[in-house]
Amino acid sequence: MTKPRQNYLAQDVLSSSPTAGRSREWEGPARWTEYLGQEVNSHLTSRGPRNPGSEGLVQGSSGSHKGLNMQWVYQLTGVAEGLLAKMYRLNQILDYPDSLGHVFSDAFWKAGVFPNHPKICILLSKKFPEHHSKLQLERVDKVALDALNDNAEVYLQSLEPWVQLLLDLMEFREQALRLILDLSSTVITLLPHQNSLILHAFMDLFCAFIRVNLFAEKIPRKMMLQIYNILHAMLHDDRDCDFYHRLVQFIDSYDPPMKGLHEDLNFVSPRIGEVLEAVGPIIFLSTDTRKLRNEGFLSPFHPRYPDILTNSAHPMRAQDLANVTAYREWVLFGYLVCPDELLRVTSIDIASVVLKENLILTLFRDEYVLLHEDYQLYVLPRILESKKMAKSGRTKQKEADLEYSVAKQVEKMISEVHEQALLSCDAIHRERRILLKQEIGRMVLFFTDQPSLLAPNIQMVFSALALAQCEVMWYFQHVGIASSKSKAARMMPVDIDPNDPTIGFLLDGMDHLCCLVRKYIAAIRGYALSYLSSCAGRIRFLLGSPGMVALDLDSTLKGLFQKVVQHLENIPKPQGENISAITCDLSELRKDWLSILMIVTSARSSINIRHLEKATVSTGKEGLLSEGNAAYSWSRCVDELESLLSKHGSLKKLYFYHQHLTTVFRNTMFGPEGRPQHCCAWLGVASSFPECASVIVPEEVTKIGRDAVLYVESLIESIMGGLEGLINILDSEGGFGSLEMQLLPEQAATLMNLTSRVSIPSTKLPKPISGFHFPGYESYPENSSSIKMLEAAMQRLTNLCSVLNDMEPICVLNHVFVLREYMRECILGNFKRRLIAVLKTDNDLQRPSVLESLVRRHINIVHLAEQHISMDLTHGIREVLLTEAFCGPVSSLHLFDKPAEQHSGSATEAICNWYIENIVKDMSGAGILFAPLHRCFKSTRPVGGYFAESVTDLRELKAFVRIFGGYGVDRMDRMVKEHTAALLNCIDTSLRANREVLEAVAGSMHSGDRIERETNMKQIIDLDTVVGFCIQAGQAIAFDCLLAEAAGAVLEDGAHLIHSLLAGIVKYLPDEIPEKKEIRRMRRIANNIGVISDHETEWVRSILEEIGGANDASWNFLPYFFATFMTSKIWNTTAFNVDTGGFNNNIHCLSRCISAVIAANEFVRLEREHQQKQYFSNGHVTESLDPEIVNRLSAETNVKSAMQLFVKFSAGIILDSWSETNRSHLVAKIIFLDQLCEISPYLPRSSLEAHVPYTILRSIYSQYYANSPSMPMALLTASPRHSPAVSLSHASPVIKQSRGDSTPQPSVNDSGYFKPSSTHGQEQLYDDSGSIRSMDNKHRNIRRSGPLDYSSSRKVKFVEGSTSASRGPSPLPRFAVSRSGPISYK
Repeated sequence: MTKPRQNYLAQDVLSSSPTAGRSREWEGPARWTEYLGQEVNSHLTSRGPRNPGSEGLVQGSSGSHKGLNMQWVYQLTGVAEGLLAKMYRLNQILDYPDSLGHVFSDAFWKAGVFPNHPKICILLSKKFPEHHSKLQLERVDKVALDALNDNAEVYLQSLEPWVQLLLDLMEFREQALRLILDLSSTVITLLPHQNSLILHAFMDLFCAFIRVNLFAEKIPRKMMLQIYNILHAMLHDDRDCDFYHRLVQFIDSYDPPMKGLHEDLNFVSPRIGEVLEAVGPIIFLSTDTRKLRNEGFLSPFHPRYPDILTNSAHPMRAQDLANVTAYREWVLFGYLVCPDELLRVTSIDIASVVLKENLILTLFRDEYVLLHEDYQLYVLPRILESKKMAKSGRTKQKEADLEYSVAKQVEKMISEVHEQALLSCDAIHRERRILLKQEIGRMVLFFTDQPSLLAPNIQMVFSALALAQCEVMWYFQHVGIASSKSKAARMMPVDIDPNDPTIGFLLDGMDHLCCLVRKYIAAIRGYALSYLSSCAGRIRFLLGSPGMVALDLDSTLKGLFQKVVQHLENIPKPQGENISAITCDLSELRKDWLSILMIVTSARSSINIRHLEKATVSTGKEGLLSEGNAAYSWSRCVDELESLLSKHGSLKKLYFYHQHLTTVFRNTMFGPEGRPQHCCAWLGVASSFPECASVIVPEEVTKIGRDAVLYVESLIESIMGGLEGLINILDSEGGFGSLEMQLLPEQAATLMNLTSRVSIPSTKLPKPISGFHFPGYESYPENSSSIKMLEAAMQRLTNLCSVLNDMEPICVLNHVFVLREYMRECILGNFKRRLIAVLKTDNDLQRPSVLESLVRRHINIVHLAEQHISMDLTHGIREVLLTEAFCGPVSSLHLFDKPAEQHSGSATEAICNWYIENIVKDMSGAGILFAPLHRCFKSTRPVGGYFAESVTDLRELKAFVRIFGGYGVDRMDRMVKEHTAALLNCIDTSLRANREVLEAVAGSMHSGDRIERETNMKQIIDLDTVVGFCIQAGQAIAFDCLLAEAAGAVLEDGAHLIHSLLAGIVKYLPDEIPEKKEIRRMRRIANNIGVISDHETEWVRSILEEIGGANDASWNFLPYFFATFMTSKIWNTTAFNVDTGGFNNNIHCLSRCISAVIAANEFVRLEREHQQKQYFSNGHVTESLDPEIVNRLSAETNVKSAMQLFVKFSAGIILDSWSETNRSHLVAKIIFLDQLCEISPYLPRSSLEAHVPYTILRSIYSQYYANSPSMPMALLTASPRHSPAVSLSHASPVIKQSRGDSTPQPSVNDSGYFKPSSTHGQEQLYDDSGSIRSMDNKHRNIRRSGPLDYSSSRKVKFVEGSTSASRGPSPLPRFAVSRSGPISYK
């Protein structure tokens, strides 16, 4: 960057001759090319002539006219921006050093700009401007001095580009000051209503000159020059660099900068005072919020006559308000460097108004100086000096009194305004922000409704944008500012409210206005073209007026006027709808008009601005200059509308406060006054951030772009967090959860009773049940806060979704942010997290029914949001549910394997693992028992947060199936199968280990040798352990039966046709053995939904086939092995529970295991035998064997034989082991065998009667149910003498043949249960004796026979949570005395 410039570092720039200095005045573009980047050049062409030689055209066209070099004014202003950017970058590199206090951080010395020798460097800086040769540096740090000597060339190269910056600052000061003085002395008028174009150019350069010199104080100029000079001396024989003394003089004259500025700008002070007085009225107007509102300065319609939809009351004022931000800066800078102008009478009020509402003076980007401290340090002493001079000269001149009085007022104002500003500046700007919020809001609504009026009021739109831009920038510039009331006082932070919602409204209003302008840009261009076309005739008329003819314009000026008229007349006429297609470049028009202004405003011109005004004012129309300035302004609305919009509406400088921006956004966006629709404006600001990057510092583009992207990502994260928060508020118990609250019947009855009592005046107001309110509670206004909260949350959610859906993509450099996609990912991600979170409660698993209701509630909220989003969220919800449910292909349906890299099904895994560990395996030791009567599992203590019955009844399992579908059912089924397979392997191992003993047992059983049988049975190894395994297997079988029933019920509800199809197909499946693969798959599919009659056998059969079980001859002894279970010690602690229909130690599950395993073993054995025969026949081709036809009927015959064998030998073992001293286990074993006969589809109910008398069974059940405290409602209402249950109980067991076609029993969970009455006879109880078995088989359509199914009308109510077993005294003493039977029939 600096190499080509170092060659003329000490030659071209540093000549001090006046001639050389004069020649450098016009070498500008050549010298300042580095600082005039594309951004600056484009800015110049929008304000001045495009052709750099235009000033030559103006100057050389006539010797009598000396034009102003305005192009150079614009260029030097651009150079000032470049210098500021370079100094700003140096400040960043050096970690913002404190050059005045000589405080430098470690990063300063490690930056590589200065040698890392603090002692010498700081000493040289402090002793400035003393020469280094006089400081005896070797005594300060000899080692550092030697190091400087050794590496002088390296250090010199690192400093050269920054020393060049000092030279550029010095040269800029000379050229800019010369140009400012030239403009001040030659321009006739600098009033805003007469010469606004040149005025703005002049004041922009004036303020830029002050900014550059004030900012220069923040860089270590003294250290830089001193170090560079000593390094130069080391390399060049102690010779100073050529520019050393000039730079010393320059830096010293601007130390502090205000001293040099006061001296340099003293000559232009009167002109500055005139300008500031002229802009005073506009500043006063901008601060008077009441006047702005009442007189409609920012209202497109007339304030007093709303029917008049065009407000032409203040056209010029509206245009001037667009420049009020610049006017305020002029005042602050002007009176700071020209303090004598404060002594004008009107200046006190102007300065007071502006000083009262500001605390800082922004220099560049986020760099500033404390305004009031500088006024007290540099302005107040000059005022006191003027006051002193006026007092001493009071007797000499009359004007001294007035001067003294004014100086005294100024002194008072400066002394008091600081405290006033600390107290009131935030309130002043807050009031202004509220005004702009209201006015811009109305403006947006008005122009949205009346877009045709936007073009005539475009200047008013620019004014509103400029005022809002100023207020937003002021807010963020003053966040965190600390100021002191006096030198001795401590720093006091300004109280800026970070929760101010008006910022969001202003950003949103500005964004909407800019969008409206861009939307109707064609209409605005059309209006501007029409105005310019009409302007051509007016200007031609004015040029032909007698006054202008009398002026006798020279050829140059006349030619320029004619060119302007020609430009206006050649403007294309907008016709129809082709305005957007019109392309015209009006830069030549603006260049020619600016050339006219440069001539007529120069004091060296014979025809000046006053002559033109006098010549055209007599026409009664606008003057020639007014028409030309208006044409200049409207021409920019044709081809530079975007740059005007950027100038007044851009918020790119907010980049330097983006951290505060993020904080305020988070505090206000979802606050009580926040609006979700404002988020678009907050995000849209980032699109303009990269425009802040300066071409002088190339690395800024990357850094600012990266910061802009991070800002957008941070805001999007906050927005999506707010979106999640709104959804979660609605999904909470205080949200939609409060609307879903349901009462139990007892609670509802209690509330109704209490409500009826409240209606009676005499009764005392009762207290409602804790957590519940009386009906109509929400209707009272004082109780409606929760409903209002819900409504507000719903409104915000729908608004936010609508806004994000309609928002255009945010483009930051090459990054594009589409908010719709972020919103979709947010909603679906939140749903997934919510699903995982609600799986578990604080204690343990969430009940599936509760989980289902929570998931449905969340999905309903997503559907509410989906109505305002143009994308399918339902599909996404399904994907999430599928991802969380899919643990692999369904084993009976799919033939593919789950990809190894696919990680899904975490929710299903969590639920299934919990059920397997806590219910099927009972690893927590909660005493899980299967209750056949209630078709669920119960526990003696809670499993996690619930009793087992709360999570295992059919309703909960149905909820599980509805949530996780077939994938969840299959995963649960596979896990239960794995557990059962392990238990079946244990049975296989035990059978193999006891094979010889079982052969002996079987022989003794058939021979009837009791002693030998008992001897052999005692030799069986680990009998009790195997019994325990079989009970666990039965428990798993019972759980899988419930799961299949739940799956079938859900499928029947959701897809009835598929369910009926499967149920129908099952009836016609071939019965051949072995089955084909397709038939086997179809049977297993049907079995998974419980439409196969013998679900348990088919399920165990599939397990044995998968693991290759029952493949040993020892399985032939399975019925004998199971019969030996009757000798287990487990029966000593077994008791029947009337309430559950099972036993206290879950041994009733053993009957399920025995029935299913024996049947499955026979099917597998027959299938294997058939396969062996096929193999044998294939191996011996010559031997022809007729294949035996094997089908299910033959298998079922074998199963019946095996089951009857088991019942026969079990009953024999039971009855043989009974004695007077050992009979406690007899009842449990008999009931066990009875239940086995009931649940087995292969045994008729009369099978047991051949071994155990029917009357004994009746007596046992009668005794149990007679002593049960839980009596059904049906028994209490029926007549004891005429009960149909009694008459049915005397019928023959053959009556039960039609049981399978009977009406299904009502649910056992019906509410209402009562204590039995002692007046009812025992015969009423016979109605109960068989229903506990019939409950378990209510879905089996199989013909049964047996003596115990007396009636199906009994209802049993199970008290949820109760685990006590209802047991009566042992019934054996009654029939121990009378062997013929204790019950007499009536």
